[in-house]
Order: sequence, then C-alpha cells, then structure tokens
Amino acid sequence: MDIQDRKSIRVDASGMLYNTANPQSFLNEEIHAMRPGLQNASANLLLKRSQGELDFSALLIEMKDQAPLIQAFADDAAEHFDSFVLLGIGGSALGPQAVHQALRPYYYNELTQEKRNQRPRFYVVDNIDPVRFSELLSGLDLNKTLFNVVSKSGNTSETMAQFLIVRERLKAECGDQYHQHIVVTTDREKGNLAALAESEGYRRFEIPQGIGGRFSELTPVGLLPAAVCGIDILELMDGAIAMDERVREETELFENPAQLRAALAYLSLKQGKTMSVFMPYADGLKLMADWYAQLWAESLGKRYNRQGEKVWQGQTPIKALGVTDQHSQVQLYVEGPNDKVFTFVTVEQFKEDILIPKAPEVAQNLQFLGGHRMSELLHSELIATKYALTLAGRLHQTIVLPELTPFTVGQLLLLLQWETAYMGELLDVNAFDQPGVEEGKIGTYALMGKPGFAKRKVEIEAWIEATQRKQSNVQEDCGFREPAYDKIECEADTPRS
Repeated sequence: MDIQDRKSIRVDASGMLYNTANPQSFLNEEIHAMRPGLQNASANLLLKRSQGELDFSALLIEMKDQAPLIQAFADDAAEHFDSFVLLGIGGSALGPQAVHQALRPYYYNELTQEKRNQRPRFYVVDNIDPVRFSELLSGLDLNKTLFNVVSKSGNTSETMAQFLIVRERLKAECGDQYHQHIVVTTDREKGNLAALAESEGYRRFEIPQGIGGRFSELTPVGLLPAAVCGIDILELMDGAIAMDERVREETELFENPAQLRAALAYLSLKQGKTMSVFMPYADGLKLMADWYAQLWAESLGKRYNRQGEKVWQGQTPIKALGVTDQHSQVQLYVEGPNDKVFTFVTVEQFKEDILIPKAPEVAQNLQFLGGHRMSELLHSELIATKYALTLAGRLHQTIVLPELTPFTVGQLLLLLQWETAYMGELLDVNAFDQPGVEEGKIGTYALMGKPGFAKRKVEIEAWIEATQRKQSNVQEDCGFREPAYDKIECEADTPRS
C-alpha cells in the first residue's frame, strides 16, 4: 500500500478558534497574520535542512535504509535473550519508552509468564536509584539478558555508571562471552563507548552526528529497542516520512499541522499561557506526554535569543492522562489561573473494545452505562472535558489518530518535532541546544572528582558550606555567579570567555 493511501493524523483546532463563550480564542485573521512569520521560519528551517543542520528530518530516508540491518540484529537477539535492558537517560530513554507503550504495552503476561510473539521483556533504566537498579539486576538471568548502552558522547555519568556495574557483573557471570551481552548505541567515531566497542568487541549502532537526544527516537536509539520488542519499524519510519513530507510541502496554514500548532502555541504564549498541558486519552500514549515534555522544555526554555539578549523564553510542559487526571488536575484547569493551553490526543478506533453489560439488578442511576462500549465512555469524557474548558474560557486543541499503529505513531513523533522547530524560529531561540543542562553536568563531574574540574569543586563546596551555615539577618556574599554554561568537552579549570 502506498504511503499516501494510509490514514493520516489531524489537528482539530476548533477549541482555539473564536467563539462567544471564549473571548480569548483567536480570530481567523489573527492566525492568518502569523503567515509571514511562519513563511520566514519555514525558509530558515528548509535552508538548515539543505545544509545538514536539521537531521531529524533530513536523515529519515537514511535511517529507514538502516532498518533492515537493525531488524536482523533484533530478530537474532530475540532468539537468544529473554530480557532486553536499555541503559540511557533523557531522550535515549523517553522515546523508546513512549513508542513501546504505544505499540506493545501488554506484550508480556505477568500472570501466566507468557510472551506474545516470543520477544524479550523490555526494561528501561533511566535513573540511578541504587535500590531499583540492584533489584532489577538481581531479578535478571544475566546469561539470557542483552544490555543496550545508549550515550552519544559516551560521557553520560549516569549511563556510564550503570554500564560499568553491568560490565563487571557480566564478566563474573558470563566469562569471556560477556561482550555478547552488550550492544552500544553511540557516536560513529568519538567518545568512550565507541572506543570500548572497538577494543572489547561490542556490537555497535551509530547515532548521526547532527541529532540530539530528544530528536533521536527515529535513529538506532529508538529503532533498535522497538525492533527487539517486535514493533514494525519500517511502518514507523513510513509514518514519519509521510508527516515530514506533509510539513515541508503543504503551504496552506490550516492544512499544515506543524505550522498550525506552532502558530497557536506562539499566540497562546504571547497571551500569557505560559504552560502547555499535553493530555492523551489513551493509555498507550501516556508516556508520549513524558517524551513531549522533554522535547518542549529542553528545546524552548532558553535564557538567550540568537542575538545573545536575555529573553527567559519558554513554555512549561505539563503531562496528564485522560480520564485519570480529570479526577486530579481538571479542577485546577477549569477554575484555576487561566495560564494554560491544552492539547488532547485521542484515538478514533481502538484495536480492542469492551461492551459494558446491562445489569437491571443494579441501581437505576447506573443502568445508563449498560449497552455502551468503554470507548464510547472514554470519548464522551473527552468531549465533556473540552466543553467544560470552553465554558471556562480555556484554549484547547486535539490531535486525532485514526488508530494507534506504527504508522500513526511515526507521524505523531515528526509532527511534534517539526512543531518544536517552528516554535524555536518564532521565538528566535536555538531549539537544538541545551546550555542550561551543562552546569549541572559540570557540577557532577567536579563533585565526583573528574580530572580538570577542581576549581568548580571548590566553588560548589564553598556554596554548600555557606548554605549550611546558620544565617542571621546579615546576608553574606558567597561569591555566587551566573551559570557559565561551559561546554562539557571543555575543562572547567580553563579560562571562561
């Protein structure tokens, strides 16, 4: 079947278009006034793409070409291993978790210990809690476990600490064959993992140079775990490619979902909507909200614009799940501060459904449920929530997936990536770096004794001493400074510009 013949996801922006119940909603004229800015953003992004600076889009075909090689390795791994453990953090973990939850959330039956399609159990270790990590390792048969170590730089402290622990235990348990239980996903040439893969014989998959962690799901970072777990990665890539072509080629604003969502997000932010709630109405998409939160926060939360001026830009993402969070967060959303914009994500046709039985013997005020399907109840709850928000003057839109399939999930990933890229252009910030994260990384290096970071360690220890000292009415000058945003590759003891 041709890609164009498949079902496409769509954006329903009616909850943000002008209506008398919501005076803060936008007139068509306001949205169309965004066209010059969007056209300029499109020109800038397509120029970057042509120059090899927008690799999450430009390398899709290349990544699809690698899919058969990844699939072959995954199929072989599924024959030899019962468990597949991903060691990674940030985008290296959130993307694989989101796709797995969406497409194979219940592939393992804990009660019967049966695996569907004989694929390995999937674990993601994206934190360094020693209790959880110890319990996981003690519960695994290491002789039947494959560990996927994911770090582009090979310098990620959390992931490399996990790797060193796993490597030692595998050596003790598996002997000379320990290297067959490790596959690394890292940079093509640079970094510690690339060197270790070469010297110790690990199978290696490469992360393209121009793709950062939060944009890496459709590279071996995400494709390898998906393939091992039995997800059709060719379909996933086809969906992504279809959305990529749609965003790049569609010139009508209301037909280009990435441009439309970026325009509405920009207008909402300028209106004071400093928070963006992402609320799927399907358990399969629950972790997609976690992935979106990193994408939106890390890409757009920037102190400086491209001219080096302080702008303190960004919009805080909030993750929620319908209908669960109707009973925990919606009270705030309806009657609290009007500082949020809402994105609902819904699935039209679920792959399974359950009929609610009629029960004449139960209370009469419950009998209305009988004869309906659970999907009807779910969709009714979504409509009711959108109606309540509209009455309260709150802005909302909906991303609609016809079905939850690899093809539609691939579309969703690319839609949100392109929307983020467009929003970065509209805000005049670099959506592809994360300088605010670097200070914490450098501080960790210093406290853990990494060579070259001694001066930073002294600074941090002075800060600790000052904060622990009992304070009187006199405020001391503890020598605090603005974060320097050193590059991780640079030693902290070198002079800073």
